[in-house]
Formats: sequence, structure tokens, C-alpha cells
Amino acid sequence: MTLANSVLDALIAGNTRFREGLSSPKPWQSANDYADQNPIAIILGCSDSRVPIEIIFDQGPGDLFVIRVAGNIVAPSQIGSVEFAALQFQVPLVVVMGHTRCGAIDATLHHMQNPGDHATDNLKSIVDRIAPSMTSLVEADTMSDQKALSYHCMRANVRASVNQLRHGSSALEGLIEASKLQICGAYYDLDSGSVHFFE
Repeated sequence: MTLANSVLDALIAGNTRFREGLSSPKPWQSANDYADQNPIAIILGCSDSRVPIEIIFDQGPGDLFVIRVAGNIVAPSQIGSVEFAALQFQVPLVVVMGHTRCGAIDATLHHMQNPGDHATDNLKSIVDRIAPSMTSLVEADTMSDQKALSYHCMRANVRASVNQLRHGSSALEGLIEASKLQICGAYYDLDSGSVHFFE
């Protein structure tokens, strides 16, 4: 078993404890305990307030290197943050995690279905990064309802972000080729509290 797989197992076990109400207490520690950080995983997740990443994986301070941005998009600053943690701390696993009922996905859907409505320039920069992963789904429009379409668009966006991380950085590509880094996708179900990892 690789180190990345061991970390993945630890995250799955932590999420199980969270769902079952068995999360372990995380008492306050002194500043000396945080002199050096040694995160086991990098999580690129959404900034949605309903997705507290350390809590849903039952992890404490220093355990996860968390990057949160609306729609879990991959832009240069996010790539740089992942590079920093992967190189500085030799973190073996990156998880790109979306979630159900994502506001950024729904905002992108609204923009794509109502092109006359204008978002602010900064919000549009997020929408413009999400939209390409959703275009084929929106154009096909085979979903029976908007909720189902949003769900499939969320998954497509996670996969696109994973692909951008895998192929958008020579530093990360080198770590992957050397079997020192694994990047995977996942999503958090707001209704069940479960994190589902992609194959």
C-alpha cells in the first residue's frame, strides 16, 4: 500500500467517525505544538460555510493543508499553494473536493442559461473557470431537473480541477511521475455527511 493510499484510508476513517458522531475531541494545544506543521493531505475544497473540511474528516490543527475557494476552482494561486505544500512538506495526497448543492455551480448554471444576466467581474472570473467543464452537460440538457444537472456539473467540475492540477504544473507532474504524489477527486454530500471519492 502506498503512503497516499494510507492517507486516503485515514481520511475515509475520519469521515466515518464524523458521520457516526464519534469524532475525537481536539483540545487546544500550546503554540509550541504548532512550531512545525506536518499535514498528511492537501485538500482543495469549496469555501461554502457548510463544508468545514477538518471537521468532516475528523482532523485537527496541522493535519490538513486546506485551500478553500468558491467552486474549488484551479487558478494560478491555487496551483502555487498545492505546489508549496507538496514540495515543502512532502504531502503525498491531494484531494479536490466539491459538494452537493454548490452555490458556485448553480451561479455558473444560471449564467450559462441566462447569458444576459451580468455578474461582477470578480464573480465572473470564477464562473468562467467553472463553465468549460459544464458546457457539454448544459448543451445536451438531458437531465430531468435542475438539481440533477447541478449534481452532474459539480462532478464534472471536480474532474476538470483534478485534471488541471495533474497537468498544469511541471512541479506536480514531476512528483506524480516519481510516484510521490497522488491527486484524486471527491465530493461531500451535504445531506448525508459522506465524502465520496472518485475512482
